[in-house]
Amino acid sequence: MNFKAFSLFLSKNDLNFIYDYFPDFESKQVQQLESLFTIYKDWNSRINVISRKDMDYFYLHHVLHSLSIAKFLKFKAGSRILDVGTGGGFPGVPLAIVFPEVRFHLADSVGKKIKVINDVKEKLGLDNISTHYDRVENLEFKVDFVVCRAVAPLETLMNWSADRISSQNNHLIRNGFLCLKGGDLSDELSNFKNAKVLPLKEYFSEAFFETKKLVYCPLD
Repeated sequence: MNFKAFSLFLSKNDLNFIYDYFPDFESKQVQQLESLFTIYKDWNSRINVISRKDMDYFYLHHVLHSLSIAKFLKFKAGSRILDVGTGGGFPGVPLAIVFPEVRFHLADSVGKKIKVINDVKEKLGLDNISTHYDRVENLEFKVDFVVCRAVAPLETLMNWSADRISSQNNHLIRNGFLCLKGGDLSDELSNFKNAKVLPLKEYFSEAFFETKKLVYCPLD
């Protein structure tokens, strides 16, 4: 790799732009965030956790994208969050770093993805993460919010996991779904009049977020 290409690679995976948006990280959180890339790059050399090409934009496309949920809502200590179809651990792992006093349940039906998350959890000391190698319909505990990233249409997500959401509200907004999505959502959300769509370009200036959205839908 020549110097120009190497400099471009570093700029795309430089954490400084994340710290501009989240300036109050403690030193432990900084260390955890800085370690993420190395761990995922190692796993990606063995199994396809993240698109090989997308690894060049790891902190932008995966970490900062996940943290947009933290821009919208600060989870209270003691909250419980379920990440449905977490894949390689997004948005759950970055959120667990930001909210160490919140319990995150990361669920996926693909065993190798759970294996990766368990390794990330161990290496970073993320004791606030619980992993579930199972279909979300089979889980029995209650949570405050379900989070996900481009997993399924909202109606499908509700069929899978609405029963997992507690009716006891502990935040300023009602318990419900926080979904990271993109593109035109008018058809998907036509039956969900209470759904709120937040363009992520209101939080972040990078071009990647121009068409990205956060959908908040409270539990009826």
